[in-house]
Amino acid sequence: MNRHVTHATFSLERSYLAPPAKVFAAWADPAAKARWFTPGPGSGHQLDFRVGGREVAAGGPEGGPLMTFETLYRDIVPDQRIVYTSTLSAETDLMTVSLTTVEFTPGEDGGTRLVLTEQGAYLDGREEPAWREQGIADQLEALAAELKADG
Repeated sequence: MNRHVTHATFSLERSYLAPPAKVFAAWADPAAKARWFTPGPGSGHQLDFRVGGREVAAGGPEGGPLMTFETLYRDIVPDQRIVYTSTLSAETDLMTVSLTTVEFTPGEDGGTRLVLTEQGAYLDGREEPAWREQGIADQLEALAAELKADG
């Protein structure tokens, strides 16, 4: 295998019609986060949302490798900011290591402007930065649906 590291940074910005406290709560509440963050049925999800707490999401395609996304929360400022480090593995193969910052600021009409910035090290071609960016964009769309469903 050709060993190499690809470094990449991207930022995604979204506006939600819910206030920052409600958008932040969708990240902090284990049941809400599992609904919009995990890929679907058969996925496992655990969330200990506090500084030093862990989050683990595991699953994968039928017949494929078990994918595990593990997060350690480094900084939490309620209703304003979350900073975490994460790894993504397929079985025992480490694929990525990343640092993510999520910022929540009041938007227009009482809504929220969310900015997510991720800096990643993508190992040995096992994942591409564009794949991660698209996956997170899909999660942020699922978050929008969660916020609408929650009313």
